[in-house]
Amino acid sequence: MPRLKTNYDALVIGAGIAGMQCSLDLASQGFSVLLVEKQPSIGGIMVGLNKVFPTLDCSSCICTPRMAETAHNPNITIQTYTEVRKVEKVGRSFVVRLLKKPRYVNEDTCIGCSECERACPVDVPHEFDYGFGARRAVYIAGANAIPMIATLDIDNCIFCGKCAQRCPTEAMDFTQQPEEVAVTTGAVVVASGLGLTPMNIKPEYGDGKMVNVINPLAMERLQASDSPFGHVLRPSDGKIPKSIAYIKCAGSRDKSIGIPYCSRVCCMYSMKQAILMKQKDPEVEITLYHMDIRAFGKGYEQFYRRALKEGINIIKAKVAKITEDNDHNPIVRVEFLDEGGRVAEVKHDLIVLASGIVPGWRAGDSIPSEQETDGFFRTPFAKISPTLSTTEGIFLAGVATGPKDIPDAIVEAGAAAMEAANYLVKAMAHV
Repeated sequence: MPRLKTNYDALVIGAGIAGMQCSLDLASQGFSVLLVEKQPSIGGIMVGLNKVFPTLDCSSCICTPRMAETAHNPNITIQTYTEVRKVEKVGRSFVVRLLKKPRYVNEDTCIGCSECERACPVDVPHEFDYGFGARRAVYIAGANAIPMIATLDIDNCIFCGKCAQRCPTEAMDFTQQPEEVAVTTGAVVVASGLGLTPMNIKPEYGDGKMVNVINPLAMERLQASDSPFGHVLRPSDGKIPKSIAYIKCAGSRDKSIGIPYCSRVCCMYSMKQAILMKQKDPEVEITLYHMDIRAFGKGYEQFYRRALKEGINIIKAKVAKITEDNDHNPIVRVEFLDEGGRVAEVKHDLIVLASGIVPGWRAGDSIPSEQETDGFFRTPFAKISPTLSTTEGIFLAGVATGPKDIPDAIVEAGAAAMEAANYLVKAMAHV
């Protein structure tokens, strides 16, 4: 990664699909862009997905070319493994204080050969695979990581020195410390992405302790072509599940957990995963328990009809509780709303909770722009200018303003780039 300069035309917070698109659009207009990402690699959530709905195109095939385009654009500086600590407005510009986390690897000399990873004796559950796969204590974030630079997980390192001994460029540096830097920028775009509601947010649904109750991003990794197992297997015993249930609104539309809003994409990603499972194993029985089906986008209603034709059981029902038997088979206590409120207990091999979407970054007072009580940024002109924040010069894109699908996030990124470009041009005219 190139050395940081002290001045940029624009700073983009978050290097997911929205952040990359916004950076590319600004860079194509000749603006210098600093793209900051808290993870060791750019790509965000999308690079780990299997396929996208409703077209079922390969997610990585869409995302990785954009990652490469971002990395090779001369007007874009990528700064990964870095957190935004403070954004302060000074006149028409912003002073942004960043915290560069130590990789314990010299970024200038690391060549991404993975020799350190091969030498390391410590295995750690891999965050990219949601604990199903493993990585070493020193690792490269993924096969398509950008930048292709190793990162040492100091909390799991046993300091045996084998990585340093194997490294052909002597890039390991155990003396690195966190580094605070400040840059000045003319505009800021927040594209900070999403998180999921935690598995233990509803104690009635197993409190996150049931091994065969997983979240949807974990299922994405199990279904992916580069999945850790090669197949969708039950975490408890490695068997192929023959009965899978999706519980809708497991972290959304629920005032009791402080998330009263709809997360918008849960219905669609559940049907997508179900269709893909049916294509791979036509004998698998898949049930979607839902309160409502919300197929709001282009082609989404047709996708819903396709799921029904594929033999997926889409049932209007309320799941009150999940328990498990001695073999870790999840059992749902469910009220069937279309059957007069009949209550029954149904056993499945595997359950996927359709977790709700929450902000990927709860900025608090780190940035001078108002946020709603749910943590998403407030957009005072949502219907006519949805990328404008409450502070002039700060713009918003993607899930920073609320749950949305990938096409909407990309469109908003382009709109945010244009708003930022107009702001920068006017600012330059005042100089």
